[in-house]
Amino acid sequence: MMISINIFMKVILKFIILTYILFSFSNVALSRESFFNDALKMYNEEKYEDAKFLFERNIVFNPKNVDSYLYLAKIYNKKEEPKKEKQNLETVLLIEPGNEEALLMSMKIALKDSNYSEVEKLSKIFIKVCKKLCDENDSIKKSLESIESKNES
Repeated sequence: MMISINIFMKVILKFIILTYILFSFSNVALSRESFFNDALKMYNEEKYEDAKFLFERNIVFNPKNVDSYLYLAKIYNKKEEPKKEKQNLETVLLIEPGNEEALLMSMKIALKDSNYSEVEKLSKIFIKVCKKLCDENDSIKKSLESIESKNES
């Protein structure tokens, strides 16, 4: 009788521990999602410093979250910090090489920096992956062609 009570107590203890662990993991998963959603809301409200903090916090919990890096790049673009913008875009493209928005933003930076070979290289990749922003590539190509024709004159 004593042995069966002991086994019963161990089973209950294991159940309680397992329940606690599952509950803890679900809270962490929910908080990760909450950081990104809250950050996105702040970004849309143009509260860029608060959004930046929350996107960075989301990255701590989920270091491969492409969207957080992409929005950080957008924030740095608005704050006119091209070095940090470029770093975040490079991270996006490292994690997801076919991210068309990051490719497009990188092309614009390269165009602004007069790095035309980089624009052409990124454009070739962009053409293969574009789904929503294909028209943007055409406008960048036209800008590049007009610059090249001015240089030839």
